[in-house]
Amino acid sequence: MKSTLLTGVAITALTAGAALADGHLAFTPGEGPFSWDSYEAYAANAPDLSGQAITIFGPWLQPEDEIFSSMLAYFEAATGVDATYTGSDGFEQQIVIDAEAGSPPNIAVFPQPGLAATLAAQGLLSPLGDDMAAWVGDNYAAGSSWVDLGTYADENGADQMYGFFYNVNVKSLVWYSPENFEDAGYEIPGTMEDLIALSEQMIADGETPWCIGLGSGPATGWPATDWVEDIMLRTQPPAVYDAWVSNELAFDAPEVINAIETFGMFARNDAMVSGGAAGVASTDFRDSITGMFASPAQCYMHRQASFAPAFFPEGVVAGEDADFFYFPSFAGEDLGNPVLGGGTLMAVTDQSDATDAFMEFLKLPIAHEIMMAQTGFLTPHSGVNLDAYKDSLLRGQGEILLNATTFRFDASDLMPGAIGAGSFWTGMVDYVGGTSAQDVASGIQDSWDAIK
Repeated sequence: MKSTLLTGVAITALTAGAALADGHLAFTPGEGPFSWDSYEAYAANAPDLSGQAITIFGPWLQPEDEIFSSMLAYFEAATGVDATYTGSDGFEQQIVIDAEAGSPPNIAVFPQPGLAATLAAQGLLSPLGDDMAAWVGDNYAAGSSWVDLGTYADENGADQMYGFFYNVNVKSLVWYSPENFEDAGYEIPGTMEDLIALSEQMIADGETPWCIGLGSGPATGWPATDWVEDIMLRTQPPAVYDAWVSNELAFDAPEVINAIETFGMFARNDAMVSGGAAGVASTDFRDSITGMFASPAQCYMHRQASFAPAFFPEGVVAGEDADFFYFPSFAGEDLGNPVLGGGTLMAVTDQSDATDAFMEFLKLPIAHEIMMAQTGFLTPHSGVNLDAYKDSLLRGQGEILLNATTFRFDASDLMPGAIGAGSFWTGMVDYVGGTSAQDVASGIQDSWDAIK
């Protein structure tokens, strides 16, 4: 989609403000919680690249494509570059075809690192360079994590940074009803030890702490993998998590079995979970959260990613009737504040002066703030104004990202499909059904050995 440059005394930003006739929202420079000074300083010294063009190809469709294009208008105004974004639901197949045919876009927006790493190894991506890696390390919260996640082996096997993460999501969240907590006198736990103690206190009070459901049609079991991944990050250093993802650490290693059994402390305890342990696997994950809003409440907490409000019952208002807190870390493990999630990354597939200029533009806070104000966009950029977020829920998730000391992608998404979307899912269903963690983990490892 072609971006539209809005004219006036200066650029018009599309964000929370007065509605325009085309349905976009308008906001004038100098107003609102945006980093105008840094943008104006950039625009005053930006290279004049009039007559040059860049193409950007990715998976974003409406409304994200239009909103992203509104951000591109700032870059166009500052540099004179003609910037065009095109989205496709067949992006992952088409980018491979285009890159191998020698006709790629200038920039590709990858929904996760795996495919980008594959193209880098084939020599089909251009590295961003040491300066960009240093900038990300210094200016993104948990910066070394983002450098690591964007670094892949090139065609000669040498590691280089290729991916600049832009728009991420958070999974390390526990949803709750503020009203229920207030009525019962419960407080938000600050550590995992506190969360376990709170769960036990709820049981002692005759209440049920958790709603957990693993049902998801052919994908049944995936919510349990998120639990295990979050627990791995809270009980093991990031390097161990990475070794688990790559199977350098066997799936049936003690570290993994411990994480599975820690999940079982919640999911396999009849008193801990609504419907008892027997109902966990058969309850659809989309329905499991509704018990939190029943009268009387069937549970007080639900661990789920940022998309949980999509499954709230009618009339439940996110940010009012429901809120979230960070799925906390173990104080006794001294592993900081790890965050599990995902995100999209920008990678250069056809380098040019205009493309290099755009990647530099992405360093500006306003390149993130415009998106923050309009969509479910989250950023680890430590220089942004959190007040630019569209609402309190997004702002709260943005704060979690900025407080993170480690960020890692969902492990099952990075594992081979036969494991991450196969035996790991089914193995967790078997586990909540009573199979031992050792047997489940060994079975998953056997399935991994079978595809090597």
